[in-house]
Amino acid sequence: MSVLDHHAIDINPRVSEAEVGDYIALLKPRVMSLVIFTALVGMAMAPGHFHWVLAITSLLCIAVGAGASGALNMALEGDIDAKMSRTANRPIPRGRITRPEAMAFGLTLAFFSVMTLGILVNWIAGGLLAFTIFFYVVIYTMWLKRWTAQNIVIGGAAGALPPVVAWAAVTGTVDVEPLLLFAIIFFWTPPHFWALALFRSDDYARAGIPMLPNVAGPDATRLQILLYTIVLIAVAAAPWALGYFDAVYGIVSLILGAGMLVLAINVYMRRERSQSLRATRKLFAFSILYLFALFATLLAEVVFRALAPVAWGA
Repeated sequence: MSVLDHHAIDINPRVSEAEVGDYIALLKPRVMSLVIFTALVGMAMAPGHFHWVLAITSLLCIAVGAGASGALNMALEGDIDAKMSRTANRPIPRGRITRPEAMAFGLTLAFFSVMTLGILVNWIAGGLLAFTIFFYVVIYTMWLKRWTAQNIVIGGAAGALPPVVAWAAVTGTVDVEPLLLFAIIFFWTPPHFWALALFRSDDYARAGIPMLPNVAGPDATRLQILLYTIVLIAVAAAPWALGYFDAVYGIVSLILGAGMLVLAINVYMRRERSQSLRATRKLFAFSILYLFALFATLLAEVVFRALAPVAWGA
């Protein structure tokens, strides 16, 4: 006669408490909005005719791929998120969604976004999207973020790729113009995230993440923010300097760059705690406006050229 081991049987299986909003939170919707917008600009800049159905399909796949990356990132960083006040209310630390559920959700979205983009649009774009997801999840989340203070610098490549993916969706190739957009986002990422890291350094220290302020110190971080901001201003002006865009974009990029530079200098100069916190928060907030405004100007010029070709000498 066999003995039934009640301890080996889960007689009270877990019932998920997750709601739709919890799964939306896994997608990191704020990051996704930036991805969609930068991808839209890359798509609008691309030459040639692109059917609106394929355009919407491409943007949707890129957005879902970004959401998949976010979900997989949260699945892998549940232990870190639980230790940080900024992320403690995410679905996994709150117990709304388990890590295996988030992993399955993210992998499913990643698979279908890449396959849909590859089959319905082209495999160059699909392959780039797959590489973007892989880079963010494996290279950045699993390796860089936990092991090096250069995590944001190298890992920023993942966030800079959506315009390149969108350009490839239209043309099936990669050219100079999308690489300029990539460079802008790439050099924007360090001052943006290091500003956050400065006023959230206690959070990162508690979670054991080697962010630059905790490894090299606040003063070295302030200097790096200033140096990267100077490079960013030059890179952002490149589409104008190289003749891809008109003086309107060039002037806007320099005005926005001046704002970034003033705030970066302020961060560098303000060392007293309360003043330093205010300075870094201002830079962090302005950096978001900076990128949206810069790409909005690019998009506006592309639209204006399309609507008024005669005005551009076409």
